[in-house]
Amino acid sequence: MSQVTLRDIAEATGLSIGTVSRALKNQAGMTEVTRNQVRQAAEKMGYDLGQLKKGRIRRIAFLLHSQHNTLASSQFYSPVLHGAEAACRREGIALSFIAVGPAEPVQGLIRVHQPDAILCAGFFEPEVLAALQQSGKPIVLVDMHRRGFTSVNPDNVRGGYLATQHLLRCGRKRIAMMSGSLAHYSIQQRNRGFRQALFDAKVFADPELEVIVPTMGEGDEAVVESMRSLLSLPKRPDALFCYNDSTALVAMKHCLNEGMKIPHDIAIVGFDDISSAAAAIPPLSTVHVDKEDLGRAGIELLLQKPDENPFQITMPVELIVRESSCDD
Repeated sequence: MSQVTLRDIAEATGLSIGTVSRALKNQAGMTEVTRNQVRQAAEKMGYDLGQLKKGRIRRIAFLLHSQHNTLASSQFYSPVLHGAEAACRREGIALSFIAVGPAEPVQGLIRVHQPDAILCAGFFEPEVLAALQQSGKPIVLVDMHRRGFTSVNPDNVRGGYLATQHLLRCGRKRIAMMSGSLAHYSIQQRNRGFRQALFDAKVFADPELEVIVPTMGEGDEAVVESMRSLLSLPKRPDALFCYNDSTALVAMKHCLNEGMKIPHDIAIVGFDDISSAAAAIPPLSTVHVDKEDLGRAGIELLLQKPDENPFQITMPVELIVRESSCDD
């Protein structure tokens, strides 16, 4: 019979893994009712309380790829880091932030920081992940998925689907999608949702309307180039779904500079709901991701032996409709 895990108790009680862990460790910050509920469930399920004492995690390294450590990406990854920090503070764990470049000897960085566990946020090359795995430390991926690793991701497919379905319902006929590199799990999944929505609506997916912004890191110019190529098509798109908000905001600015009216001439939807989406003129429709919750969940997963039986958690997303996509 397989060993009962904190996750099993969390699922049985409907509580979070962190709450279950704190209740079993007798930590503060919850009612006696909750504590007893968890203890009773643990006893009934035959949980081995000795598991909590093994290899207590005291230090966690939060790793971010240097390509994400930019102004454009910070509105997404800063709240993820804040969520992780809050969870660590609650558990009495020290968190250190490390930006990792593709050519850096990552094992050396791990030796210097000496964490007990590692949280990787966003995209990392397979070689970097393989090198991290060799450290033998528990690893959880946030906003990234790879076989053999425990990970937590927003529901990217559903988000891409909701954004595209919304544009179709607004009566748009030629919906373009602007993607980043499809090597990124989240972008690939958002693209899948986009295509699925078109397919379900029996709308032809025109390959000319799908563009990939050359590289992350070339800044606004690469997005402007991609937008120019879309607007120079014989039959222009009347809607645009962008793989993230920072790309959507640059695309929208270019369209406005070209004298286009939004959403009258082109409706635009982003993804992530970063803070500048609501502040844009016009405000940007987007798919809301609870970024702090992603960070919190990543830490909670690290506290319950994620390497023993890797699994994936998918967090819900929500479509936020603002003026950039609807004439109403």
